[in-house]
Amino acid sequence: MHAGIEATAPTGRKEFVQPVMAGALAAIVGYASTFTLVLAALTAAGASPQQAGSGLFSVCLALGVLNIVVAFRAKVPISFAWTTPGVAFLLTVGEPIGGFPAVAGAFLVTAALVLLTGLFKPLARLIAAIPAAIANAMLAGMLLTLCLAPVTALAEAPLLAAPILLAWMLGLRFARRYAVPIAVVVTGIVLALTTHLPEGALDGTWPTLLPVMPVFTWDAIVRIGLPLYVVTMASQNLPGIAVMKANGYTLSPAPIFVMTGIASGLTALFGGHTINLAAITAAICAGPEAHPDPQKRWPAPVAAGGVYIMLGLAASLAAAFIAASPPILIQAVAGLALLSSLASALSGALAQEEARLPAILTFVATASGITIFGIGAPFWGLVGGIVLLLLLRQPAGK
Repeated sequence: MHAGIEATAPTGRKEFVQPVMAGALAAIVGYASTFTLVLAALTAAGASPQQAGSGLFSVCLALGVLNIVVAFRAKVPISFAWTTPGVAFLLTVGEPIGGFPAVAGAFLVTAALVLLTGLFKPLARLIAAIPAAIANAMLAGMLLTLCLAPVTALAEAPLLAAPILLAWMLGLRFARRYAVPIAVVVTGIVLALTTHLPEGALDGTWPTLLPVMPVFTWDAIVRIGLPLYVVTMASQNLPGIAVMKANGYTLSPAPIFVMTGIASGLTALFGGHTINLAAITAAICAGPEAHPDPQKRWPAPVAAGGVYIMLGLAASLAAAFIAASPPILIQAVAGLALLSSLASALSGALAQEEARLPAILTFVATASGITIFGIGAPFWGLVGGIVLLLLLRQPAGK
C-alpha cells in the first residue's frame, strides 16, 4: 500500500500517549454517536434483537482487526468505520421481500461491488484524484458541525461542559500536546460522576455471532444493495480519502477497497452492514492533535481498533453507559480534538487564489448537510467544487 508518508523508526513509549488517546477518542465517538442508529436500522430491516446485536458485534470485531493490522503494517494512520449514511439510509427502507436473510444478501452484493471497485484500478485511481483545495474544503465542511459542539454544549449543559473546556484551554497553555487527552480524561470523570445507569442495564449476556444464511432477491438488491454501495462510496470512502489527503497522506485506494469489501462480506454473514474508510473520525486519528509529527500518528488507529474490539465484547456495558450519557459532551470533546484539523483544512482550502471560490462552494455545500437522492452533502460539495474549478480553468471564449 502506497502512502505519501514514509515509515520511521519505532515510536518511543512516551510518544504513544497522545495518538493512543486520540485513537481511543475516535472509536468512542464513532461508536457512541451511531450505535443506537445501527441497532434501530437492522431491526427496521427485519433483524431480531439477537441478529441486530450480532451484526453490531461482527462489525466492531472487523473494525478492530482492520484498524490494528492495516495501520500497524503501513505505519500510516489509516482508519476504518461503519457506513453511518448507509445505516441512516437502511433505516428508511424497511423490511424487504425475503426478510433479514435478503438484507444479508444485499449486504453481500454491496461488499462485492466495493471489492470490484478496488480490483478495477482505473476507477480507484479516479476516486483518488481529488484536488487538494477541494479535499480540504470538503473536510472543513464535514468538521464544522462537530466543531460547533463545544459551544453548543456550553449553552446546553454549562456546569458539565465548562470543566472540559477549561481543562482543554489550560492544557493548551501549559501542555499543548496533551490538551485533548486532558480534556478526554476530564470528560470521563464528568460522565462517571453524573451518569446514572438504569436498573437492569447491565443484565445482558456476552454478545454472540449468529450466522445469517443470505438470500438474494431482486427487491433487496435494488432497494438496498445498489443504493448502499453508492451511499458508502460517495458519503464515506470519497470523504475518507479526502480527509487523508488533506492531512498530507496520499493513499492507494484500490487495496483499501479490496480489504473493506472482503471485511464487509464477512460481516454480512453475521448480519453486519458495510465497512469503509473513516471520514470524520479519521480526522482525529490523522490530524495534528494525534501527534505533531505526521509520521507518528499511526498508533491512533491501532488504539481505535483495540477500543472497537472492547466495545464489541462489552457491548451491553458500553451501550448502557453511553446511552445514559449526555451525547453533547462526547460530541464536545470530539469537537475540541478536531479544531486543529478544521483550521488546517480551511488554510489548505484557501491557499490557492484560483481555487478559493470552488473551495468555498464545496465547504458551504458540505456543511449544509443536504441529502439528495439518498446521497449526503460531502458528495455534492465535492461535485460542485470540482465542476466550478474546471469551469473557471477554461480559457475565456472557449
